[in-house]
Amino acid sequence: MSDLILVVDAERDSAEALTGHLTRTGYRIRLVGAGEAGFQAALQKPLPAVVVIDGSIRDMPATELCRRIRQTIELRDVPVIMISAKGDEVDRVVGFEVGADDYVVKPYSIRELGLRVRAILRRKIPSVVLRTDIRFGRLRLDPSGHRAWVDEGEIFLTALEYRLLSLFMARRGRAQSRDELLKDAWGITIGITPRTVDTHIKRLREKLGTAADYIETLRGVGYRFKDDPPGKEVD
Repeated sequence: MSDLILVVDAERDSAEALTGHLTRTGYRIRLVGAGEAGFQAALQKPLPAVVVIDGSIRDMPATELCRRIRQTIELRDVPVIMISAKGDEVDRVVGFEVGADDYVVKPYSIRELGLRVRAILRRKIPSVVLRTDIRFGRLRLDPSGHRAWVDEGEIFLTALEYRLLSLFMARRGRAQSRDELLKDAWGITIGITPRTVDTHIKRLREKLGTAADYIETLRGVGYRFKDDPPGKEVD
């Protein structure tokens, strides 16, 4: 069965163009035109594989709909793509801060957005971490359940945050440039800036709390996950 894409878009012409392209590409579509209706549609079974939110929705800001999706346990792993006429860096940053996995600025190419959807659906957790209970100091991952803990407290990561953390843990001690992380975590780099990586890693560190310093910033290079956790043995 093909993947289900939820499109929340109040502009009829753009919604029809986008859903028509995605349908021809082989996806099933669930289309709604308002934020509250979009949130309820996201909760319907089967859950969507991707949610696309256009900034045209009127009953709530697109950022609020994205935030509500991220705060809902059943939907926390569902990738979200935001479409907006606001293309300034601060607007992109806000979009990523509320949990969007990708941010597309109008006017945009329907074909390009289709590629972004496909890239999100192609993402796989690196095979090196596909095993039960990976431990690193205070941090524990359960790849089969897509869950993470710091000490005994579970932390709730978006699909992209989990992907980033998995990549870091699979490449302990290895320097990662922003461009490399964009390629490997996002799967497509068209229209995505290195600032996007910084924003997501900032959010990831906030959620990691006492384990935040496992991710080191390398000035002029990018980031690196520590080779060994301080005061702990690596499992």
